[in-house]
Amino acid sequence: MATLFGAIADDFTGATDLAGLLARSGYPVSLRIGVPDAPPDDTSPFEVIALKIRTEPVADAVAQARAALAWLTRAGAQQYFWKYCSTFDSTAEGNIGPVAEAIMADLDVTQTIYCPAFPENGRAIFMGNLFVGQRR
Repeated sequence: MATLFGAIADDFTGATDLAGLLARSGYPVSLRIGVPDAPPDDTSPFEVIALKIRTEPVADAVAQARAALAWLTRAGAQQYFWKYCSTFDSTAEGNIGPVAEAIMADLDVTQTIYCPAFPENGRAIFMGNLFVGQRR
């Protein structure tokens, strides 16, 4: 089956949240733990790759995300999604920006949208502030 949507998640929890949300659509979803070793032969319309790069050194995180992106591209993904931690518990030197910039460079795009909101999990944006439940 053709892959329409490819997602790269920076942790397993975010990946499973996203895969569950996508599964509600009724289309098959594949949740892959790590970048698959095998070529993408039998893929689903929605492919989610769970990485464990949230707290890895930036260079390692970027390399793993690029490998995941390459696999999803070979699978034929037409849209891509970078699922980063919505609580931004990274540092200014963390992985969210560098990974996004690497993905954008590999896709040859110059703009993207960052949206940490996930209302179902209590994450909301109000007046430029991220709230988790009622806490800013």
